[in-house]
Amino acid sequence: MASLAMTLKQQLKSERQAAILAFQSDGKPDKLLKTLCKNVDVALMHAWQALALPSSVALVGVGGYGRGELFPCSDVDLLILLPSKPDAALQSTLEQMVQLLWDIGLEIGHSIRTIDECLSESDADITVKTSLLEARLVTGNRKLFQFFQARYVAAMNPQAFFQAKMLELHQRHAKYEDTPYSLEPNCKESPGGLRDLQVILWVAKAAGLGNSWRELAERDLITATEARQLMQKERAFKDIRIRLHIHAGRREDRLLFDVQTPIAHSFGLATTDASRASELLMQRYYRAAKAVTQLNTILLQNIEVRLFPQPITARSINERFNEVNGFIDIVQDDTFETHPCAMLEIFLLLAQHSDLEGMTARTLRALWHARFGIDEAFRREPANRALFLAILKAPEGITHALRRMNQTGILGRYLPNFSRIVGRMQHDLFHVYTVDQHILMVVRNVRRFTMTEHAHEYPFCSQLMGNFAQPWLLYIAALFHDIAKGRGGDHSKLGMVDAAKFCKDHGLSAIDTELIVFLVENHLTMSQVAQKKDLSDPDVIRDFAQTVKDERHLTALYLLTVADIRGTSPKVWNAWKGKLLEDLYQLTLRVLGGETPSTDREFRNRQEKALKTLRLYGLPANAHEALWKQLDVAYFLRSDAADIAWQTRSLYDKIDSKVPIVKSRLAPIGEGLQVTVYIRDQPDLFARICSYFDRKNFSILDAKIHTTRHGYALDTFLVTEPTFANNYRDIINLIEHELTELLQSAAPLPAPCKGRLSRMSRTFPIKPTVNLRPDERGQYYLLSVFANDRNGLLYAIANVLTKYKVNLHMAKIMTLGERVEDVFLIDGPLLNHAKTQIQLETDLLEALRV
Repeated sequence: MASLAMTLKQQLKSERQAAILAFQSDGKPDKLLKTLCKNVDVALMHAWQALALPSSVALVGVGGYGRGELFPCSDVDLLILLPSKPDAALQSTLEQMVQLLWDIGLEIGHSIRTIDECLSESDADITVKTSLLEARLVTGNRKLFQFFQARYVAAMNPQAFFQAKMLELHQRHAKYEDTPYSLEPNCKESPGGLRDLQVILWVAKAAGLGNSWRELAERDLITATEARQLMQKERAFKDIRIRLHIHAGRREDRLLFDVQTPIAHSFGLATTDASRASELLMQRYYRAAKAVTQLNTILLQNIEVRLFPQPITARSINERFNEVNGFIDIVQDDTFETHPCAMLEIFLLLAQHSDLEGMTARTLRALWHARFGIDEAFRREPANRALFLAILKAPEGITHALRRMNQTGILGRYLPNFSRIVGRMQHDLFHVYTVDQHILMVVRNVRRFTMTEHAHEYPFCSQLMGNFAQPWLLYIAALFHDIAKGRGGDHSKLGMVDAAKFCKDHGLSAIDTELIVFLVENHLTMSQVAQKKDLSDPDVIRDFAQTVKDERHLTALYLLTVADIRGTSPKVWNAWKGKLLEDLYQLTLRVLGGETPSTDREFRNRQEKALKTLRLYGLPANAHEALWKQLDVAYFLRSDAADIAWQTRSLYDKIDSKVPIVKSRLAPIGEGLQVTVYIRDQPDLFARICSYFDRKNFSILDAKIHTTRHGYALDTFLVTEPTFANNYRDIINLIEHELTELLQSAAPLPAPCKGRLSRMSRTFPIKPTVNLRPDERGQYYLLSVFANDRNGLLYAIANVLTKYKVNLHMAKIMTLGERVEDVFLIDGPLLNHAKTQIQLETDLLEALRV
């Protein structure tokens, strides 16, 4: 038996390698799957015959193997079908059979059951019932297998099976976040993937409606064109899954970051100036998944109508559309051909009638096929342009309408440049959605500012939107702000050209057009100013005010910026960024209102507000004086009045403290902790503090560095960590105790650890960049750092700065998903030498590398 196992194992291995080589040559996935299946069939028959199993027993393939498809590293699912319970001798032989199959190198999933046991298990488990639906006799007793099939079919309840599979489908989709646009989709299980196609065929087969796409077309459940499209998409997903198995050398169905590039190369895709090869692959994948999702909706509705016939209740909406059982339906099959404008009108009606659940299958199919009629003549038609604007101006349902338009391909046909970014992934470590999904997410975010039920999320944005006339102008700006991604060049400049043309074509006024074009061109400006520049500098605020010109432009840009950042990734937005943007808004608004930026006025305002708060603490009237005499104007300009009052309360009687003082509290912004350190200044202080936060895995969101007139450091950090929400009191006490102990010790600084990059950062690494340049006044140097994010990065930077005896005055920490863009305001005697500057940049680059 051992020699048989070795022979069969070598034969299977040789045949598998030959089949894979043939696939890599001809690229025919169906041929490979059938070949691998047939090779296993032959090996199973040899094993069956060698063990001389009784003629009363049947060996049955189930699941994918039963369907006649075997992927390179998939399990072989088997059922050993018995006429009755096995005796000891047969049980022993069956165990030998199973062991032999493992010995020849097959990964099998097997069950040994009688017909009654099969039916009992299938009634209890929908997975078993589905697996048995595709049962195929491999060898053994044909009559027993036929009897089993007859009983299985007789016991099948198509309606119950359909409902169970729909529940299973919805649960699976929820597991994968109900989107085919995952960064790392599972080509088998994710929405729009292979499993969705299999579900259609399973419920159709269970209902006796057909076993293939062609048969479904013959029974008028889909058209011949749709059948061809589904076969093409199915073949494409099989192709990807095969390549994943071959590349990984094991069962792997996920398009993980680290395999996307090699899989793309296996398809012959190459990186261009505008796109990575992996981005081109994923765009193909997303478009295929989108088409499957759309066609599946049509098919499932048609099958459901066959299985659950209902009396039709219809009412007229207008001469082109009816409501049928809660869905909108076309009056005539050729409605979209005879009235092309109806392709936009239907989305307006869905927005206006929130009680409508969606479109009937007939309408979806007609729209899906009619969309190609949207051409340049259609786009020039004034009535169609008016309808598109009417959708954007609708009081509700706008987001749903745009998403439906994108799903059905109408949005990309009406806005041709939008079609170019459908399914386009951005491997920039910042965005986690495809460009089209990000754009629609931004539109959704802007829309939520107008809705009272969402006013609690961002009250200030909701307040501003409530006073903003024509919010639909912001929806247009959101639609176009990233529409030029992937073309090469500055997408903001290219997008403003598209936006200007849209506004002209749709008859917008010059004033409204100018606002939209301004927003598209400058949609990144406000976030860059808020997060990278010193907002205490009057020149920064004055320059930004000149950019936005007036309050309307400022408010529009602020609303779009908040919506845009929130629409990139759940990890990117935080309360600190929200505060920076709101501070910039308020400071700029004052300038636009006629107030001249004045350092002296702001200095006095901060002091007055802090004094009011101090009185509430019950401190003596002059308690602040000794400390404030040691603080320069920059401290007051860069600190909120509430922070000044808190720090003054903590330090007013400890000005010349011989021991470090560490105070911590919940950050006033409602997220993270604020940590203040007061200690006699020392060269390595910033690095030492960063080393502590690094060791504790805290993320530093902001750092304000001050040196008093009498040589003390007064540094404030905003830090965050996921567990703060649950035990912040313990963490506050821990930080105050441990950081104080660390600062009292004279221990040498630990070596920076090379923190591990995330999988995405390892797959799509950023080339680190360091830029050191004098500031505009020539007083300090601005150090800009751009790199992949990782644990310990800030400490690694601080450690290098310590080595060069650099004085740090400000740190703007900007984390964008998986990358960082930090800016430091520094000075130091060694920086006056060009050679030292070059060496500093070189050492920083080395520290940034992993």
